[in-house]
Amino acid sequence: MNTFRKHLIAGTAALLPLVGAPLAQADASHRAPAAQQRQATAAVECPDGYVCIYPEVDFGGRPWVKRAVDGSVSELPSAIRDRGSSIRNNSDRTARIYESRNYNGRWLCVTKSGGSIHDLRSYNLNDQTRSLRINRNDCG
Repeated sequence: MNTFRKHLIAGTAALLPLVGAPLAQADASHRAPAAQQRQATAAVECPDGYVCIYPEVDFGGRPWVKRAVDGSVSELPSAIRDRGSSIRNNSDRTARIYESRNYNGRWLCVTKSGGSIHDLRSYNLNDQTRSLRINRNDCG
């Protein structure tokens, strides 16, 4: 097995404990200058196959991540409930974010394969994230 493949497999395995939890960021504060620290905390990427809800606009903060193949969430955990400000969908399924639990109320559909909404304020859903439905159908 080549070195790249070993690192890819190791990196994928490292993501498994993060399912349904905030994505951790590396703490480099004790060894990086201030400019590098800001850059390191600016944006956390959403892994392939996951839907990520961020607590700040423009994908800022530590996102809550959900592996799309694991299905929908009728009530988001307190870590992101009523705190979502942007969303990215890096899965092969569509993702609908709802303002109420049990997939009720207003909702937005985020297209599959890299679809994103960088500012939920534009849709009057900022800090109003309550449930997430993962679908196999297209947005519409």
